[in-house]
Amino acid sequence: MTLGRYYLLRHGETDWSISGQHTGRTDIPLTQKGRRRAAEVRPMLSRVSFGYVLCSPLMRARDTAELAGLHPEDYTDDLLEWNYGVYEGRTTAEIRAEKHDPNWLIWDDPIPGGESPVDVGVRCQRVLDLGQPYIDSGRNVALVAHGHLLRILTATYLGLPARDGRLFQLDAGGISVLGHERVPVIAGWNITPDGLTD
Repeated sequence: MTLGRYYLLRHGETDWSISGQHTGRTDIPLTQKGRRRAAEVRPMLSRVSFGYVLCSPLMRARDTAELAGLHPEDYTDDLLEWNYGVYEGRTTAEIRAEKHDPNWLIWDDPIPGGESPVDVGVRCQRVLDLGQPYIDSGRNVALVAHGHLLRILTATYLGLPARDGRLFQLDAGGISVLGHERVPVIAGWNITPDGLTD
């Protein structure tokens, strides 16, 4: 039997994704462009049959799912974005200036009051475990969530360290597909309706 695939949908654009602010648990809405992009992926996803749809409980993910024509069976805190702790709402440039470190990255530094990539990876593994029976039975699973979370989920799926999620760019409103070719593989990445990112 052919295995199913995971279809990952990052929520559409928000004001903070434009400004580059770390947006973990802050529940902010999609911009009009974000809503439009989420609606534009609807025809792409309508060609795929899903056995299970799981979504982050945050408004930007819920609205993206609805606009994209997906109907989540459940909402789980395990799909919440990375908890950025004291870095919530701040940009990388601001943090680098404060730390006097032009090379600082969220992936490398302990986060006071927040999670490590490994912590997020543990949550991602629970999501993958939840979807695995559907995948094993040949049914596809849609996951609607957030950029860093989905990047760490991809690294986890591939058997890579959680911090290797840094290697996968995922744009707002982008679709990615995780499949199998004897081993777990990326079957499609950062797909947008126009085939290009802007």
